[in-house]
Amino acid sequence: MTDNNGQVSAEFLFLFGVLILIVMLAIVFVAQEQELNTAMAAARNGANEGLSTSSSAIYPEDTYRDYSTSKTTLLFPYSVEIVNVSYTDLGYDANYDKKRVQFKVYAKTSDRFSHDELVSIGDRINYNLRKSVAISFNSTSATNKLYNPVFSPHYVYTTANVKWV
Repeated sequence: MTDNNGQVSAEFLFLFGVLILIVMLAIVFVAQEQELNTAMAAARNGANEGLSTSSSAIYPEDTYRDYSTSKTTLLFPYSVEIVNVSYTDLGYDANYDKKRVQFKVYAKTSDRFSHDELVSIGDRINYNLRKSVAISFNSTSATNKLYNPVFSPHYVYTTANVKWV
């Protein structure tokens, strides 16, 4: 009779090794997906924050001066609603050695605003979106004062102009 104790141990070690390999591969995939999920949640929060600060007329001093002289309708509460926030993977960016992702906000309003006013509202939404993403990844020191572009460990984020539907 032969002793089979060694065979069970070898099979167990092989199975355990394969499971470790699968877990390591899954961690890489999940980590990148988690990074995009974090960015998307921050983008939605930032877009909503951009609306709330705009409708509350909370602006930096120079912006307030500009709005009070040329865009007075933007100083009063108005009805703008975020319809959707989406992102597009634009592929690898050799300048930053990261994948590039572009956020796009779809919004609507029941008030009538001029094209310039809609651009101003969209700029506030996009600014707050980028700022929120930068804060969530603690990368505010790696970007400029407009938070454009924003960096995370594997991605560089930008925004497209707000699409009014």
